[in-house]
Amino acid sequence: MTVLLALPVLVPVLGAGLTLLTRRQVVVQVLSVTVLTGVLVDVVALLVLADRNGPLVLRAGGWDAPAGIVLVADRLSTLLLTAAVAVALAVLVFAIGQGAAEERPGAATAFHPAYLVLVSGVALAFLTGDLFNLFVAFEMMLTASFVLITLDAGEPRTRAGMTYVTTSLVSSLLFLTAIALLYAATGTVTLAQLAGRVGGLPEGLRSALGLLLLVVFGVKAALVPLHFWVPDSYPTAPTPITAVFAALLTKVGMYAILRTQTLVFPRSELWVLLAVAAVTAMLVGIFGALAHKDVNRVLAFTLVSHMGYMLFGLALFDVAGLTGTILYMIHHIVVQAALFLVAGLVVARTGTPALPRMAGRAAPSAAIALLFALPALSVAGVPPFSGFVAKVALLQAGVGNGTPLAYMLAGASVLTSLLTLYAMSRIWRLAFLRTVRPDEEPSSAAGRHTGQPGAGRGAGSLMVGATAGMVAIGLTVALAAGPLADIGTRAAQDLLRPDGYRGAVMKGAQR
Repeated sequence: MTVLLALPVLVPVLGAGLTLLTRRQVVVQVLSVTVLTGVLVDVVALLVLADRNGPLVLRAGGWDAPAGIVLVADRLSTLLLTAAVAVALAVLVFAIGQGAAEERPGAATAFHPAYLVLVSGVALAFLTGDLFNLFVAFEMMLTASFVLITLDAGEPRTRAGMTYVTTSLVSSLLFLTAIALLYAATGTVTLAQLAGRVGGLPEGLRSALGLLLLVVFGVKAALVPLHFWVPDSYPTAPTPITAVFAALLTKVGMYAILRTQTLVFPRSELWVLLAVAAVTAMLVGIFGALAHKDVNRVLAFTLVSHMGYMLFGLALFDVAGLTGTILYMIHHIVVQAALFLVAGLVVARTGTPALPRMAGRAAPSAAIALLFALPALSVAGVPPFSGFVAKVALLQAGVGNGTPLAYMLAGASVLTSLLTLYAMSRIWRLAFLRTVRPDEEPSSAAGRHTGQPGAGRGAGSLMVGATAGMVAIGLTVALAAGPLADIGTRAAQDLLRPDGYRGAVMKGAQR
């Protein structure tokens, strides 16, 4: 059964190699979709097995940790990986429908292999059991991301790509420094082994190492004030690339924070620094969203704001808070991707991402308006959508904690939800609430305004279908809130009682 752990990492890489061997785009598209469908089936099986039997461990080549490469699938990693692969598959179908790369022969060669390598890197990040391979996973994602963000790019997108790469390289250098310092202090980079050895370090050194890793992963997760690169990078990319980046890459950073801060640097009290960071992220992000008039930048700042909700539960550092964080991450992976995909459909129809200009362009269809309304209400926390379920879990955790700081977190989250609802309603009013006018510009001119590949053809049925599928996944998350909350609670208990994780990884090895 443990061979199932290798498949989400290896199969996309093999698929990427195969896509380079053929020039027939139909074959490449079918191969890419087949690979991600197979990976999705595999990670669902891993989720069932990990929830039923506890952490699954694969020791590459039969070598025990810390000498060998170890992959670990527990409830947290498989839950997030399942959501991530489902979103990656839906976004791939959208990209095929849009013709994101196929319109240009050079880009067509690079898109599918780069996309599959990106998914492989995400899978490795969720499954790896040591910090060095987590670094490798981030570098895989960085390399693939730079290829995707600069595919057939002009000057603005290349400049945005350089901002993204420069920021990522700086955080990678900090990550390498942190790995070297941890190895020098403890003699290992295996997470399960670090969990036992970091506790023996002097308190000052332990705190410094924990903060260094928090800064490194904070850049990846776009936490305020380390978020500056997101609004400049994501909105310039093609719609499917922006959607998959927003949904997955920041969540991988948040997962790394969750894993290291609970397993390696555990604590028993509410963490003031994280609580302040959570409130700052929620408010700075949402006020940034309200200040902008470009639909993609509004959504990018909303993403920054809602990373604060995930810090909210981690700051509380109890089962209720961590359960809320896990539920919020699953909800946000799906909903944020859906919002960016719908925004792509709107831009393709109106020919501009600027909200004020949309009033003078062709109105999107009622179906697209509905596709926007559902995830928008969810991200704002309106019942009965998945965002409401996750926010209620966090609010209950905050009230249950009962400290002034916890009440401050709860108050900031309520205020942010109201402001998010206002931001979403503003997009709705400017993008959808108007009648089609005789002098509106035809959608065939849209590509000239946006530069988005495929935009000139308007929203194709495959694009709309993929977006509808993503919205349906979001609704499924809400309908399955009960079972998800149960698994999320068990995953949170695992995080606070890591003996099962440590025992599974270090079984038979020297601790």
